[in-house]
Amino acid sequence: MAGASAPKRQDTRKFFENLSGAGKSIAVLTSGGDAQGMNAAVRAAVRMGIYVGAKVYFIHEGYQGMVDGGDNIKEAKWESVSSMLQVGGTVIGSARCKDFRTHEGRLKAAHNLVQRDITNLCVIGGDGSLTGANLFREEWSSLLEELLQQGLIDEEATQRNSELHIVGMVGSIDNDFCGTDMTIGTDSALHRIIEVVDAIMTTAQSHQRTFVLEVMGRHCGYLALVSALACGADWVFIPEMPPEDGWEDNMCQKLSEIRSRGSRLNIIIVAEGATDRQGQHITSDFVKDLVVRRLGFDTRVTILGHVQRGGTPSAFDRILASRMGVEAVLALLEASANTPACVVSLVGNQAVRLPLMECVQMVSMFVLETDMRFVFLLSYCNAKAPFPNVNAFFESVFKKPLRFPSAVEKPFAFSEILYLCVQCVLHLHALCVNIFFLFNDCILFYVCVNQTCDRIKQSASGTKRRVFIIETMGGYCGYLATVGGLAAGADTVYIYEEPFDIRDLQANVEHLTEKMKTSIQRGLVLRNENCNENFTTDFIYQLYSEEGRGVFDCRKNILGHMQQGGAPSPFDRNFGTKIAAKAMQWITRTLKESYKGGKVFANSEDTACLLGMRRRTLVFQPVAQLRDETDFVHRIPKEQWWLKLRPLMKILAKYKTSYDVSDSGQLEHVTFLCSRNLQ
Repeated sequence: MAGASAPKRQDTRKFFENLSGAGKSIAVLTSGGDAQGMNAAVRAAVRMGIYVGAKVYFIHEGYQGMVDGGDNIKEAKWESVSSMLQVGGTVIGSARCKDFRTHEGRLKAAHNLVQRDITNLCVIGGDGSLTGANLFREEWSSLLEELLQQGLIDEEATQRNSELHIVGMVGSIDNDFCGTDMTIGTDSALHRIIEVVDAIMTTAQSHQRTFVLEVMGRHCGYLALVSALACGADWVFIPEMPPEDGWEDNMCQKLSEIRSRGSRLNIIIVAEGATDRQGQHITSDFVKDLVVRRLGFDTRVTILGHVQRGGTPSAFDRILASRMGVEAVLALLEASANTPACVVSLVGNQAVRLPLMECVQMVSMFVLETDMRFVFLLSYCNAKAPFPNVNAFFESVFKKPLRFPSAVEKPFAFSEILYLCVQCVLHLHALCVNIFFLFNDCILFYVCVNQTCDRIKQSASGTKRRVFIIETMGGYCGYLATVGGLAAGADTVYIYEEPFDIRDLQANVEHLTEKMKTSIQRGLVLRNENCNENFTTDFIYQLYSEEGRGVFDCRKNILGHMQQGGAPSPFDRNFGTKIAAKAMQWITRTLKESYKGGKVFANSEDTACLLGMRRRTLVFQPVAQLRDETDFVHRIPKEQWWLKLRPLMKILAKYKTSYDVSDSGQLEHVTFLCSRNLQ
């Protein structure tokens, strides 16, 4: 892949080449309820493990497969995880295992692992699955001693397998685990819910109906709350916050007021575990009957059920799971006898490691305070601007949907908008006006790139030995191509930030030629539109076609403006709304501080800010400071955090490269992180 052989800088960074998996065996299993994105985590863990020289095993059917042994525990190959990135659920199976809850069951599981010298477990599941893994680790020494006494293993096997290391990744659509911003599967489940809600709203509008939608969430109301925020629901019920006494009157009054303002529909979302303050279950049917009896509205109930668990994982879940899978293997390689079982989590845009049991113990204390502050800001959400979440932002500020005027209706890339903002603010700020802009790497999320790449890969799978060359947007910024490539499992991604030459192109062709000798006889190459003025998409297509003649054929596809079309994702709607609320809090506070003697004095640099995420927190940064951080010629930041993801993408595509792990390896404590998540 382009740039893979670039020399290392002499600095304090730590690279994972010093970590070797030679002589180690890692087993990967999925347990409990399935979640979209689990397969991406399995794929990343397997390929990273093989990449560092370890022997990697699948444990099929979760803990039940570990107890039963036999063919349930199989060695994984690089090709074993091909074509699973875009598949929902878990292809290695999952099961709720009663046997593993018993001492006898765990003894059998330990015997099956020792027979294969497996002393490293990568467990993907919920809090119950991870708690079981921790108990297994705590009992490991006594289990080996018991097996030795029974003559099932010898002393040498006991010594060789004396330590069991466990790293967990949370796979749960409910987002009910403390210490992480998102769990694997949550974003995909939100996609399923929002797809249904958007569809229902059209028929509700036609017939002036009220719809009551029941979503999953027996103990955690995250799905209900965020979907209500994302679709502009009129009322929401969640387990964590039972409604006040008299909620029936309040809700009916609210629904009636909405209709009196001209709305033709109402949307009510109910988490399956919602209760009132007396502990009585609030069911979707009860809410429907209440609305019909009190208001006479034509009301229907839709229970989404397991459709929320199904379907293709979103781009967010694929990237989250891939990053977690790689980080989990690194954690296992660095583990020692004194290292506690840990969970790989996401805080901001950074992967962190947290003690497993600290997370489990904090789960019951985790609440949804952050989102509840903003859930009733929306009156209705119908955003279809060039930026999918711009209308959500304006709506949360002005409490009604707005669109940009036609003068600025032209779609812009993030880098272009940032450039224009810096330019205009440097001029407008002299007018003593408080100004804020909102940007984050995820605010212009790649809604369609992964979907398009999935369909193209599916087409390629029907015709062997085919390589697709795909051009993405982004100006000179390679973010969209890079994260799209990571989410789609691309073989190569060409971007402006990582220069490449004809030798790199030739090396990439040779890499694909070798790949065609395996069972994975297809290829995917992404190219950012401005990555190189000479190596155009047509040039790369013709080069690959000529050099691959007789080995593979090529097709090309330019995605164009379809990347900016369609409905906004739940992530975009939710994130746009929340940062808009934060921006309004900031600007009102700053106006008060700047108001003196009947005038506003806002000529200091900290009164014109850009709101964005840096590492783990949202930061208001003075726009004037962006002069030194911005490449004005190419309209991109000089430093791009996401470039650290490129080595990960190359590793998963089987390229030899360096991977900076300076930010990894620090075990943190969940109490601080959990409190920060609620801010």
